[in-house]
Amino acid sequence: MKFTHVLAMAAAAGLTLTGCDSSGGSRESIRAVGSSTVYPFAKLVAESFSRSNPDMRSPLIESTGTGGGIALFCQGVGADTPDMVNASRRMKVSEFETCQSNGVTDITEIQVGLDGIAFASTEGGIMMNLTPEIVYEALAANPYGEEQTNETWSDIDPSLPDTPILVYGPPSTSGTRDALKELVLTPGCESNADMAALKESDEDAFERTCTEVRSDGKYVDQGEQDNLIVQKIQGNRNAVGIFGYSYLEENEGRVQGLPMNGVEPTYENIASFQYPGARPLYVYVKQAHLEAIPGLQQYLDQWMEMWERGGPLADIGLVALPGSAEEQNADKIRNHTALTAAELESETRIDEYRAGAGAGAEEEGAETPAE
Repeated sequence: MKFTHVLAMAAAAGLTLTGCDSSGGSRESIRAVGSSTVYPFAKLVAESFSRSNPDMRSPLIESTGTGGGIALFCQGVGADTPDMVNASRRMKVSEFETCQSNGVTDITEIQVGLDGIAFASTEGGIMMNLTPEIVYEALAANPYGEEQTNETWSDIDPSLPDTPILVYGPPSTSGTRDALKELVLTPGCESNADMAALKESDEDAFERTCTEVRSDGKYVDQGEQDNLIVQKIQGNRNAVGIFGYSYLEENEGRVQGLPMNGVEPTYENIASFQYPGARPLYVYVKQAHLEAIPGLQQYLDQWMEMWERGGPLADIGLVALPGSAEEQNADKIRNHTALTAAELESETRIDEYRAGAGAGAEEEGAETPAE
């Protein structure tokens, strides 16, 4: 029996898929792909799910990067495609449209928490108070449209260390790289009046100038392996690494966070969005797979049980949502709310999360923005 036929039967009769055929047209285990930042959280949820459901197969969680994961997720509906994708940025409208054209028509978007893009060095290593402008001038292929000539940090600002620029960071397929562009590189670029004018006159040129990263060895792409970035900076006291805040917390005592605009990358500063690199984290699930894949709904329920402040996911670096946003996303899991293109078009920028930070902190007494 083909998976698509099973899906139709499952939807009509409320059945779950428990059989398989010789052609590989069905599957009994949950499969999630996507962000390396969300990976440790999804893995911990999967481990807890397996303990609570010993009669079910363990979920398969793959670290493919956000962009690569969404591409796999949007290939279609069926046993040979993932049930879920973990993302360290929001799905783009173009990606949503690809999903729709490939038959992935009903998607639930769940914001599972917050994270921060941390800049770090080894404990006792190079220390700087970074700004978006400094990071942009250090990493841009052509800062402000000019030739990249910065070889040392002091070339950018004489008050910075006179040491060669060496930054280990995420690849172009990573949601962390996308967030780096939006949260740090673009604001640093836009601080220049000529670039602000370019944005109005030639948006494509502005995008290239503001987000293209240098390729001369000063920025080293380490693939979807944030732990490898940690290892690299531990081996060079003058190297800087870029990864999710959870990896900074996980390696406390071995690496140190670098402040951005004078703000340390801490749980509280990310939760309040005072830290410029704060960002939301997401999980996307195919509604068509909920009835067909055993345990998929229970796996989502497990996320709800673990994402609160002080919970198991917070213990490994996830920054919890304020109560109102947490409950809103729990409702999406319970009610299988379908994402629309209009939502993505109206809420694509991180600025809107920051705008809600005050209300969220007021409501919770300490924390952050509602979704």
